[in-house]
Amino acid sequence: MYDIEKIQTVTKANIEAWDEVAPIHAKQNHARLLESFRNPGFLCLDQVETKRLETLGIKGKDVAQICCNNGRELISYKRMGAARCVGFDGSQKFIDQARELANAASLNVEFICTNVYDIRETDSGQFDILIVTIGVLNWMPDLMQFFAILQKLIIPGGALFIYESHPILDMIAAGDAGEPIVWELPYFNKTPYTESDGLDYYGGEPYDAKPVTSFSHTLSSIITAGLRNKLAVEHFEELPYHIANTWWNVEASDIGLPMSYTLVFRK
Repeated sequence: MYDIEKIQTVTKANIEAWDEVAPIHAKQNHARLLESFRNPGFLCLDQVETKRLETLGIKGKDVAQICCNNGRELISYKRMGAARCVGFDGSQKFIDQARELANAASLNVEFICTNVYDIRETDSGQFDILIVTIGVLNWMPDLMQFFAILQKLIIPGGALFIYESHPILDMIAAGDAGEPIVWELPYFNKTPYTESDGLDYYGGEPYDAKPVTSFSHTLSSIITAGLRNKLAVEHFEELPYHIANTWWNVEASDIGLPMSYTLVFRK
């Protein structure tokens, strides 16, 4: 287990790198999203996420998203009929984009700029459904402490919904369609991985990027972290769908690996 000082150091550095790529992502997709969200029927969710949220009964529920990026998913939850919607993200630049998108959609959605480990005590016990989607868990150095924070935000009887890339993909070097499958890391890798190639997963634009540190977590460690924080597993499904925008080589290879999963805990 990491001490809180080390956690803060790592997550702060990652947030700085995340903030750095915000204008690059905005250049590539912000205008399109603004126009899309002006259409009252637009949702930025795939069928897997939509179906699971419908099953959870999102209509009329108070919902929060951890590491909400530019808010496109959270705004979509509001469009699905959620009541209060709150997004937490460490990047002020992405929060600013999220607020612009919510205004374009004419929806009342709250966005709070904060490190996950600094979320306010006043937000504890406020949400029926808490949502974590792709790209979050690998930036968390200590799952036990991360889940401890998550479970505090949920009301008794509430749900934590996770929709993430499958950890098995961390073993494989990402590449374009047609590139070979190269196994580079063991599944049980515990060594943090630091890279400075940038975080533009849309266009791959090169820039002088700050380093980012990622952590590999097995499925068992993710589930165990929830269980030890008094969350019960209600649903778990491994899926063959690519949701990462990076492992196109695995998707095109059709070798039958799981590429994503959905997981629901109940408090």
